[in-house]
Amino acid sequence: MILSTPRLDLRELTEQDLPALRAILQDAETMAAYEGAFDEQGVRDWLQRMRDRYRNDGFGMWAVVLRETGEMIGQCGLTLQHIMGVDVIEVGYLFNRAHWHRGYAVEAAAACRDHAFGSLGANRVYAQVRDTNLPSMNVAIRLGMTVRGRFVKHYRGVDMPHLAFAIDRDDRHHGG
Repeated sequence: MILSTPRLDLRELTEQDLPALRAILQDAETMAAYEGAFDEQGVRDWLQRMRDRYRNDGFGMWAVVLRETGEMIGQCGLTLQHIMGVDVIEVGYLFNRAHWHRGYAVEAAAACRDHAFGSLGANRVYAQVRDTNLPSMNVAIRLGMTVRGRFVKHYRGVDMPHLAFAIDRDDRHHGG
């Protein structure tokens, strides 16, 4: 296990998580900010990218398991991203729609933010959020992040305007 919160355990994704990953990545509403659902190869590529990140970076998007049931309800973690011309540590979160609006994203992402500051020694942690994704913006705000700039990300053949949210080590407050 990588991290633990009052309700959640975060661990590396495995092949056994493919059914839960499919439920997230193949849901059109959940994946609207990514221009729609992934096909089977997209899901498998996602898992492989995360496993490569674990090996190469020491972190990535982790499986979020609801301790009460043992069910994988989402993904949350840290990735290296290139935002506004700089390589940064970013916290990302993506949850099964059946588990939205229960505070799980904020709970898991706050643990990841604190892990980045504490264990990884980061001075700033980012969240890149598509400019149409209000729920993800609200999570970033609840993490104490503020908008630092705008940028366009080219992904899946589409130019997607994004906001760069961030929090600095010295400015963090433990909301959420």
